[in-house]
Amino acid sequence: MLSVMLGAFAAHGLRGRLDARLVHAFETGVTYQLFHSIMLFLVGLAMLAWGRHWTLTASALAFLTGIFLFSGSLYLLSLTGLKWLGPVTPLGGLFLIAGWLLLALGAWMNAGRALQ
Repeated sequence: MLSVMLGAFAAHGLRGRLDARLVHAFETGVTYQLFHSIMLFLVGLAMLAWGRHWTLTASALAFLTGIFLFSGSLYLLSLTGLKWLGPVTPLGGLFLIAGWLLLALGAWMNAGRALQ
């Protein structure tokens, strides 16, 4: 829901008010937030199927942290112009990558359960 609201805000509230590059950065934050929110839901389903394995818990936490740092820094950078937020975005990206790796590890470690 939040991703849709922020996307609508970018499309209708920011266009024409901000430089196109900043609007694009905001929209990138919305896109990554939406995809990784869906992944959080899928991690939750994996937890229902496989139990609360440490890799899945760590994956969910990494996705949450990544969304907050990656998308949040893009939102703030776009709206405030604070340049010091630039280095925060790649750090958030690293957390998102870690979330994917941990999810893959969890799937690999629980592959036997999935086949039973």
